[in-house]
Amino acid sequence: MRYRRTDLVDRAVEVLDEVGVDALSMRHLAAEVGVQPSALYHHFANKQALLNAVADRILELGRRGTEIVTWESELRLICAELRDAMTTHRDGAVLISRVHALGGGAQEPERRMRDALLRAGADGDLARVGARTLVLFVFGHVGREQARASAAGGDGRDGEKAGGKPGESAGGSPQEAAEQADFAVGLGLVLDGLAGAVERGAAQRSPLGIVDETSERHGGDHG
Repeated sequence: MRYRRTDLVDRAVEVLDEVGVDALSMRHLAAEVGVQPSALYHHFANKQALLNAVADRILELGRRGTEIVTWESELRLICAELRDAMTTHRDGAVLISRVHALGGGAQEPERRMRDALLRAGADGDLARVGARTLVLFVFGHVGREQARASAAGGDGRDGEKAGGKPGESAGGSPQEAAEQADFAVGLGLVLDGLAGAVERGAAQRSPLGIVDETSERHGGDHG
């Protein structure tokens, strides 16, 4: 039987949930679908290419398609989608953050965040740093959640979302509810900071969004 690339990626997502990211290999996937490992190289150059595809597929499955009104709401939604995608799948935080760091995949959420900030009026540097800050906040928060869950004997997935649809409410333990509440508060703090930076005006700021106080103090000394 000849498998399409999309079929192989979907099966790889299932294998990820069954055995975890460290055991997800070309050889393991080939055994699962009943082909020789060499047959997979037609679709994936190496294991990293497979992991890139799995990460992108997980993020695609987590998209909600909700209509957005404001750029702040859009950023909040993208962060929620990213968190859901990572917590719905076993080792999701490890996989997506690792793939993102290597630059081979999982770049779409950050690109969407950057575009939203640009539309809000941020300059290129503020949009870039703001988007990266949001992504790293989500990675760090979810990574901590999954590390604690693994230490407690779990697989790092949110309660009832494991095996369910991305974006479904976990409805799990009090610990999971507390983690979600902390995530929402922390995200709000980051978004408040970004909103303030955008409102102050990118044109009067340094690339990293820090007011040039020296220029402000001496601005009236000339002419």
